[in-house]
Amino acid sequence: MTPHGGFQPVFCTIVPPHVLDRLARNTDPVLAGPARRTIQRDAAERTRRGLTAVVGAPSVAPRADAEPGKPQRTIYDAGHGTDLPGDQVRGEGDEPGEDATVNRAYAGLGATFEHYLEVYRRDSIDGAGLPLDATVHYDREYNNAFWNGEQMVFGDGDGEIFLDFTVALDVIGHELTHGVTQHTANLTYYGQPGALNESVSDVFGSLIKQYAQGQTAAEADWLIGAGLLAPRVTGEALRSMKAPGTAYDDDVLGKDPQPATMDDFVRTGRDNGGVHINSGIPNHAFYLLATALGGHAWERAGQLWYDVLTGGELAEDALFADFATLTVKAARERYGDGDELEAVGKAWEQVGVRTL
Repeated sequence: MTPHGGFQPVFCTIVPPHVLDRLARNTDPVLAGPARRTIQRDAAERTRRGLTAVVGAPSVAPRADAEPGKPQRTIYDAGHGTDLPGDQVRGEGDEPGEDATVNRAYAGLGATFEHYLEVYRRDSIDGAGLPLDATVHYDREYNNAFWNGEQMVFGDGDGEIFLDFTVALDVIGHELTHGVTQHTANLTYYGQPGALNESVSDVFGSLIKQYAQGQTAAEADWLIGAGLLAPRVTGEALRSMKAPGTAYDDDVLGKDPQPATMDDFVRTGRDNGGVHINSGIPNHAFYLLATALGGHAWERAGQLWYDVLTGGELAEDALFADFATLTVKAARERYGDGDELEAVGKAWEQVGVRTL
């Protein structure tokens, strides 16, 4: 909650604005057109989210027949329009249909719900069984996916640069985790707290994928959005937690600008103060911690991040050092003076963030 008693009007997209801005300036209208329309649509949805926060969103309650600890998923089809949520095409318990996008969205919501419930005993993203809604086939050649404070929305991509946004499970987990943050620490979406907001979503998006695939920290690719980039793009994903700044290096998209350490922290007024760029620093700290501890990253490293996110001590305007300090405190409280405490301190030291 904000100091005034309400949630921040956050509108969160998976594709960073700097990527769309570069595409929009391309001389090829096949590339520039969808990017420009996506930027315009994002601006409209951002305004809508802000207005919703002012007037208040309608409350969403679990169905009367809902069972605690069971997901309540509903998938809608926008039919390439922009009215939300669209027409319902699959509800909880319905059999898969012929639309692979609908089926992937349904499965992704389920995998995210399962991860939070089974690993952290959290019943949906609000901890109280919140129904999970998603809309697919949003707009035409829409190059993004977003959480608007109430539901997930997926574009189909333009087929030239981006593919269907339901193909990457970590993208679904990332966006739904913005909902978890909204209902817990509610990190301000600007500057370092905004970068932490983005990083937390990347961390749990990656963990959700790793959990679904049964991967250890050593086996995981630590990429965010692998599979989203079309074949013509020279790159692996939108971001790399293992090696920030290396996810793509393309003649159209440019080079991944994420820093891995505070030495290369980017100061900018764009992208809400660089929230999608500087998130590479806490992302890399988590990767270093998880790989140092080994095993399944969601068990110890993920538990520490979850403890901090939901523990009630993380301020909305927390800086990297504040978050880092709380992870050290969480490690000491949960694991004592063991390997976890040493590893978390070293991880933050390696990325140049001092613990207080």
